[in-house]
Amino acid sequence: MVVTYKCPDCGAAMAFDGKSGKLNCESCGREIPVEEYERQYGSDSGQAEAEADEDEEAPLGEDTYIRSGSREEEQTVQMQMYHCPSCGAELMTDEHTAAVICSFCGNPGLIADRMSGVIKPKAVLPFQITKEQAVERFLKWTRHGLLTPKEFTSRNTIEKITGMYVPYWLYDYHVNVAMRARATRSRRMRRGDTEYIYTDHFSVYRSMDTDFERVPVDASERMEDSVMESLEPYDYTQLKAFDMAYLAGYQAEKYNFSSDSLQGRAKNRAREAAIGMTRSTIDSYESVQVVDQRVQIQEKRVDYVMMPVWVLNYRYQNQNYAFTLNGQSGKLNGRLPISAGKVAKWFGIISGLSFAGLMAMAWIGGLML
Repeated sequence: MVVTYKCPDCGAAMAFDGKSGKLNCESCGREIPVEEYERQYGSDSGQAEAEADEDEEAPLGEDTYIRSGSREEEQTVQMQMYHCPSCGAELMTDEHTAAVICSFCGNPGLIADRMSGVIKPKAVLPFQITKEQAVERFLKWTRHGLLTPKEFTSRNTIEKITGMYVPYWLYDYHVNVAMRARATRSRRMRRGDTEYIYTDHFSVYRSMDTDFERVPVDASERMEDSVMESLEPYDYTQLKAFDMAYLAGYQAEKYNFSSDSLQGRAKNRAREAAIGMTRSTIDSYESVQVVDQRVQIQEKRVDYVMMPVWVLNYRYQNQNYAFTLNGQSGKLNGRLPISAGKVAKWFGIISGLSFAGLMAMAWIGGLML
């Protein structure tokens, strides 16, 4: 089932607007808060059917670790067909797509069964950076590259920028680090004409308990892990209880990897951070050598959430380039392509200036002789 949020005034498809934080109709300009839309029109829009399994979701209580099941290992991609509720066109999607935009009429649609039951997210972090703001930051970023090809900033390229909700697991841990170290501190004393240096040796012990909340790990195989980490941090105080209306107008994926399969990455992040914090408490020494450490990690909780990311993928001279932007804070990551033509042009200019400079120096040298 594909769900579209219809404007109660004109019947056009509505999309979530990150700037206003409301559902917006581009046709007539009507704006409605998500909660109000659900309260007044939810049952008529098909949303009630999409949320039929909400009450069956397992509670995410304290001191629990939710296991979501193993990832299906399949060599083939399963495609499914859905009908656009606005124009009737057939939409082809793979098994991971949760929100689509119709290529024929441009209206957004949400595939309800992809977000219900055991795979329904706990929360969503709504977009706060609009498409216009994302494009502006993209263009500002490209201006830093003097050798960037002109077609990289063309209208056709910019229109491909896509708002996407990326699936994440957020882990809570309690970590205890017990650390032993050898440390030294020197002091100087002078007696007459002689200076003595005394080195004191210390055996240092530290034990630190730390709680980590919402350690993020992206669960999409399409998004590069290092790129997703570079977009952090997110402000989790802005998380909203999941509602499909927030996805209207954007692309969205369900998770590819279960919480079990990714907990190694999350635990490692918590472990390294806890070790660093413990080590930082051993200060005021000239030298410190850690000789032993023990780390205990207790899994407390894990939540499945959706994070906002603007994505622009670009292919130039048989190479792929990606621009990604945190849809909440605007923090970006990307690599600019280099135009061979501009490289040749700048090389020619620099060579010409260098040659002119050498000729001028030679002429000045001749006058001096």
